[in-house]
Amino acid sequence: MAGPSHDPSLYRHRDRVPVRRALISVSDKTDLLRLGEALAAAGVEIVSTGGSAGMLRDAGFAVTDVSSVTGFPESLDGRVKTLHPGVHAGLLADLRLEDHVRQLAELDIEPFELVVVNLYPFVETVASGAEGDDVVEQIDIGGPAMVRASAKNYANVAIVVSPESYPGIIEALGAGGTTLEQRRQLAARAFAHTCEYDRAVATWFTEGTLTSDADLPQHLTIKAERLTTLRYGENSHQRAAIYTRLGGHGIAQATQLQGKEMSYNNYVDADAALRAAFDMVKPAVAIIKHANPCGIAVAAPNALDPIASAHLRAHECDPVSAFGGVIAANRTVTLKMAENLRDIFTEVIVAPGFEPEALEVFALKKNLRILQLPADWRQERMDVRLVSGGLLLQDADRFPDDIESVAKDWQLVSGERPADDEMTNLIFAWKACRAVKSNAIVLAKASATVGIGMGQVNRVDSCRLAVERAGDRAAGSTAASDAFFPFADGPQVLLDAGISTIIQPGGSVRDDEVIAAARQAGVTMFFTGERHFFH
Repeated sequence: MAGPSHDPSLYRHRDRVPVRRALISVSDKTDLLRLGEALAAAGVEIVSTGGSAGMLRDAGFAVTDVSSVTGFPESLDGRVKTLHPGVHAGLLADLRLEDHVRQLAELDIEPFELVVVNLYPFVETVASGAEGDDVVEQIDIGGPAMVRASAKNYANVAIVVSPESYPGIIEALGAGGTTLEQRRQLAARAFAHTCEYDRAVATWFTEGTLTSDADLPQHLTIKAERLTTLRYGENSHQRAAIYTRLGGHGIAQATQLQGKEMSYNNYVDADAALRAAFDMVKPAVAIIKHANPCGIAVAAPNALDPIASAHLRAHECDPVSAFGGVIAANRTVTLKMAENLRDIFTEVIVAPGFEPEALEVFALKKNLRILQLPADWRQERMDVRLVSGGLLLQDADRFPDDIESVAKDWQLVSGERPADDEMTNLIFAWKACRAVKSNAIVLAKASATVGIGMGQVNRVDSCRLAVERAGDRAAGSTAASDAFFPFADGPQVLLDAGISTIIQPGGSVRDDEVIAAARQAGVTMFFTGERHFFH
């Protein structure tokens, strides 16, 4: 291979850099052949690796393999191929410096003026649910090294990390080369690209091992990209925007199928609705107003249309509050559910899917916002909350998948263990209670809420509110409390209303008084040993 023949005096104050040699190694091969065609037409030597080289060569373009440049074969299943002085000297050489040009000539190394690299699909692999070695193999090593080296040397090299930049490069080829400002902008994007990639890798390692206090990260970086500005925040005088995190798989990644633009409060309520509906394994619907449930229910046994049944049962809990609510369904929304909603004013409906006929019904309500969850939607593993001057981080409060098995270990402190169908309702009430703002009391029958008391500064008022909303339905229902009863006065409100079963964490210094009240009333009571505050 002939050494470089560049005269450094030509480059000391250069703006445009003609492209004579390009290095291509891409995971995302979108429009790669279009770029290859432009490079070939401009007489650019293409050096490439693995799949990129194969695709270009199969399309008829002349390609030099990286192994020919390095004199070393790709090895270790492709882990080592570009990490070589024959590559990196060509990326890092500053051709404005005579000594760099001299050294390249002595080493018989040609420089690159264009580098096109995007990284292994680490984020996409994690989002697919892959774990362990399958994820580790998607951690790119050589790619980030090439990107950073090229970006550092932007005075001489144009670094491209996305097919979105191809049109600008193709135009530059026809204009005689890339400009300094173009290369500077590409370098900025490149460093942002590798920074985001490294953050995603670090986050995966951190979140994958958060099993004790000692494993919580010493340093926490949260990076998000603005998706769109919103009309206003919680109130009209507050500015607002929604941001998406790299690798996110939540409400921020949902696709809006119709309706007015989402508001700040719409997003908050929709996320709260997901929290409630997706705690349930069976077809379920949650109706939310101001981040609190108006009703939560699963489908009635043997329902012909389970998700429509779940919605009607949730709506029956508090039809007045459901006016203008936000609805989440954990199954595809059917035509029947859509028809049941025809005369109910609703702000947002979010679900994993919608029958085409259901969307036709919703289309008659032009302002109704319809959100379809991403296919990989799942609940977060960690919760983050901003506080003045910092933030709080905690494990997400989630129920175990085998909660039925866990329920067998709940402590029965009063009455007799209920039959299976009543235990199912008890578990439902316990799950539903987690979605209610503290202090939280939920009354449930047949796996549907009939009364909810939330957000009160004492538990007695929450009991009174739940009973008041339930009315006659309180009698014979199950009551769930997100935390222990500090006194017997709260349970007494429930007992006076005819509650049949109470489930609560226990742990109060006055548990004996509470248990005594339940026993005197002949009511079954369980202690779970675990609370579910939601502030």
